[in-house]
Amino acid sequence: YCIYLLKKFIYPDSGIMITGLFGGIYSSTATTVILARKERQGLQGPQTVAAIMIANGMMYLRILVLALIFNVAVARLLVVPFLVMFGVSYILFRFNAGKTQDSAESDIDGNDGTSGKNPLEFRTASIFGLLFVVFALITDFVLKKYGSTGITNLAYIVGVTDIDPFLLNLLQQKEGIGEMAITLAIINATNSNNLLKMTYAISLSSKNIRRKLLTNFLILIVSGLLISIIYYLL
Repeated sequence: YCIYLLKKFIYPDSGIMITGLFGGIYSSTATTVILARKERQGLQGPQTVAAIMIANGMMYLRILVLALIFNVAVARLLVVPFLVMFGVSYILFRFNAGKTQDSAESDIDGNDGTSGKNPLEFRTASIFGLLFVVFALITDFVLKKYGSTGITNLAYIVGVTDIDPFLLNLLQQKEGIGEMAITLAIINATNSNNLLKMTYAISLSSKNIRRKLLTNFLILIVSGLLISIIYYLL
């Protein structure tokens, strides 16, 4: 909510990099969609790719903070892989941003939707609450029927939706699933979510940056899958 207020009232006409930074904390998926659409309307291509990459990097820090709040044991297991993934995202961000300064970039109209909807609005809160309940029921069913393996596989499917309600529910599981299984499920969900965002970005942006987006997202996804494989073997 603080990020929503900052973006809406303090930085309503912020440059594209600030939009990516704040948007990633708020919602990396929504930010990716908005930036891809705006790029198609004439924003600078390389800077759009950079902003999308930093938005995705902030997703890992956001989830890590949520884990620290709700499940410290899982947070400890996530520190290394998520800091690595943030590092990969940051390197991709720097590579695409080059030496261009934020002040020299095209601005984004503060009313274009990048500040997102007020999370305290009834509709927004209701959707989140509904998803939380749905994922709680699905998680409980899968856990009882298929165990921890089912949960880690379910995470791949959930990744194509809003992953926050699922992750919050998962982080508060106290019985029936181990900390490593929860950690692996979270990693899998972020990998799947990156695939979704890649699809959005490529389909909504101009053809000028599609190859760059594909390359950058593939690096991010492959890095995440390698980490997932390592955790499967632990």
